[in-house]
Amino acid sequence: MVRITRCGAFTALVALLVAGLSGCGSVAGTPVPGEIDVRTLDVGDFPVDRFSYPQGAGDHGVVLEGIRMSEAVTTSSQVDPSLKFGRGSKVLPDPATAVDFLANVSEPILENRRMVVGYAASGADQGDPAGQTRPTSDATALQVVALRFPDTGSAAKAAGELEAADIGVSPDNRKLESEKYPQALLHWRPGVANIGAFLAHGEFVISLFVQRPAADSADLVSWVDRTLTAQLDQLARFEPTPTADIAGLAVDPQNLLARVVVTDREGHEPDPDQFAVYGRNYLINSADDQPARARLLDESGFETTAYAAGSSVARVRDPAGAPILVNGFIESAGPAYDPMAAPAAVPGAKCLELNGTGDPDRQYRYRCFIPYKNYVGVVSSDDETQIRQKTAAQYALLANSL
Repeated sequence: MVRITRCGAFTALVALLVAGLSGCGSVAGTPVPGEIDVRTLDVGDFPVDRFSYPQGAGDHGVVLEGIRMSEAVTTSSQVDPSLKFGRGSKVLPDPATAVDFLANVSEPILENRRMVVGYAASGADQGDPAGQTRPTSDATALQVVALRFPDTGSAAKAAGELEAADIGVSPDNRKLESEKYPQALLHWRPGVANIGAFLAHGEFVISLFVQRPAADSADLVSWVDRTLTAQLDQLARFEPTPTADIAGLAVDPQNLLARVVVTDREGHEPDPDQFAVYGRNYLINSADDQPARARLLDESGFETTAYAAGSSVARVRDPAGAPILVNGFIESAGPAYDPMAAPAAVPGAKCLELNGTGDPDRQYRYRCFIPYKNYVGVVSSDDETQIRQKTAAQYALLANSL
């Protein structure tokens, strides 16, 4: 399903609660033959003129490289199709954040070895129980972390030190070996159905945590092997930015963030959840059916998506793919949402409304999907007037931006 939630680093389509707006604003732009005159749309106070954000990353180059690294980490369903429940993914911009996915004693190692940035993703063969953030004990679950260091030497030393620190957490931990990846460092606690692993690969360290229903060391090692195979294949397709060039990364070189409707265009800076441009893996990692999400992205010709202050715009290869993406998002929204009438003046828009089975404390009441040429905008709100204005504003902004 498409998670339609109020917040969270791991949501595919993040949403923002903003104050209700009213009134009808005038919209700049020139109508194109065959299209509506967007100046007639009620867009409230949302800015809809063509716009570009400043491209300088400032002190946020590492965040931008971390966002790029979303395509450097495998999804769980690439390891095994049964692991279809995405448990999300996250940029790791510093050691303090990275230790959320490693042993707490690892932070000094990451600092001493000058960790550059990292990315983490996880998935399982069943969803987490309601209200829980961990898989059940009978689940198969994977956590894959890619950590980048300044050079291969630093990465190799970090892998050995991270493994030693992890083993040292318990006197019961024991080393294991992989015949397929003899350089990988593996350990487990006999009788406990999980395994940890580290592998230095170039300037990266791959960290794995695998949980299985039964404490079988041979089985656990086999899962490490297949996960490393998928991860190394994925990493081979990723081109890291040279460390000397990270500070110079452009914030929005394709000007996609500027096509996302926001209440205020001031004060935005790179942020993994609120101001970022991602590729396909980010959307797959948060899906409850990763293979289905991957098929949707392939069928629609999905290329990239931008998130700005809770709204988003996806770009597909050609206009035929936009309604495919809209319909796929609608179909995967889950039973807590029912169809609702979209603003009639906005061509192709489709909307959803939260029903009685939903959780209004976690989910927005309204969500609308707006196709325009080879783009799809996604907006949300708890206010009916605002969602209609926001939907119209997103369409107008796309029209004025192209």
